[in-house]
Amino acid sequence: MGDNLSALTTVFTEFYYWVTVVFMFLIHVGFCMYEVGASRRRNHMHTLMKNTMVIPLVTVTFFLFGWWIYWAFPNGPWIFEGKGLITEGAYGGDNYTPWSQKMATNLGDRLTGVFWAAFLLFSWTAASIVSGSVIERIRSGAFWIIAVMIGSVTWIIDAAWGWHFDGWMVKLLGYHDAYASGVIHAIAGGTALGVLVVLGPRLGKFRPDGTARDIPPHNPWLVTIGLFLIFTGFWGFYAACNVPVISPETIAGQITGTTWTATNIYLGPTTLSAITFNFLMSLSGGLMVAYVVSKGDAFWTYSGGLAGVIAASAGNDLYHPIQAMFAGALGAFVAYKMHYWVERRFKIDDAVGAVAVHGYAGFLGLVIAGFLLWGQPSSPYEGYATINPLGNMIGAVIMFLVLGFIPAWIMSKILHGMNLLRVPAKVELEGLDFSNHQAYEAAIRDVTSAEKAMVK
Repeated sequence: MGDNLSALTTVFTEFYYWVTVVFMFLIHVGFCMYEVGASRRRNHMHTLMKNTMVIPLVTVTFFLFGWWIYWAFPNGPWIFEGKGLITEGAYGGDNYTPWSQKMATNLGDRLTGVFWAAFLLFSWTAASIVSGSVIERIRSGAFWIIAVMIGSVTWIIDAAWGWHFDGWMVKLLGYHDAYASGVIHAIAGGTALGVLVVLGPRLGKFRPDGTARDIPPHNPWLVTIGLFLIFTGFWGFYAACNVPVISPETIAGQITGTTWTATNIYLGPTTLSAITFNFLMSLSGGLMVAYVVSKGDAFWTYSGGLAGVIAASAGNDLYHPIQAMFAGALGAFVAYKMHYWVERRFKIDDAVGAVAVHGYAGFLGLVIAGFLLWGQPSSPYEGYATINPLGNMIGAVIMFLVLGFIPAWIMSKILHGMNLLRVPAKVELEGLDFSNHQAYEAAIRDVTSAEKAMVK
């Protein structure tokens, strides 16, 4: 009976994560539509292909070394208990090198591939968040380098530190970020800001007196559909942050009692019912406040809904639904106000508000969780620090600044120094699709001429 139950649990878990990957794929579809809708017609193909090529580049690099980083560096390295790279045991880094049996078809196990894929889709999301903010002026190659950096290095380092049941931030700081307000969103927002500081604004964005011109989305309907696809994919995102079923004896400390349960990423008990309440309430709080504060602006209403979910995500495994709603409402308000304040004060041209919606809302979400969940256990394991404001504040700084802004700023400075970061002004004015458009028009003329010749 035990063997049959274990086998059934394994098969169910495998299918569970496979479904979350399918749902999360919609996030990337949404980002592609969203960015194309936000860009002007002369930049559509460049915008689309820039984001599309994230898929193969980050997938391959995440297979080669990104997944290994998650299992090899939960201790910093050497921050906690003097350990270095973890290479021993069932969860050691050696098990997740590209040549290990776990990473091979039919030779490994039934769960590694789907669990790897769920984290891979998180990687795509982190890179795509940066993609939207820099549209219409970044070179594709420069963006792809930055995408690999965040998708297969920096975000997975922060996941090893603060989104791992053995992570040093969880143990020492009591860091809690169940659905990635900081682990994915704050770091992506910080990365986007680091790039934008060096990249500079689009031509014509700011008037001679320094005031900003509005560059509205080319196709608001594409933006709308794209954001709703992101909302839809977020259901898979939330579910993928959980372990669907686990026996209580698996967890030291036994805080789950005697019943099999679902857990969050830290192996603390939660339920899909809880996150269903809180996802919808935080989305609603964000949408309502964004509608009011933006005076009914469609772009910011939808973006505010996303900011609401992101702000509440750190604690949405434990919040009461009303807490989730207010956290989401505050996140949307702060994202909207901070976007325009930073734009005016520092002349930062964030084309889709990604730094605000993901970065500022994610940072704020960590701070809110530290207060609202103060004193709750960060983990079922004994000896871990409890959730507290200071730990989550330090974590927010690590996510947004240390692993987000600083590496992106350094990489962007290097690329800028090599004249590889930004397209020339002439190309930007003519449109980044200019060469593709010319080839397209030439092909149409050629076909038209051939048709006319056949008629004669």
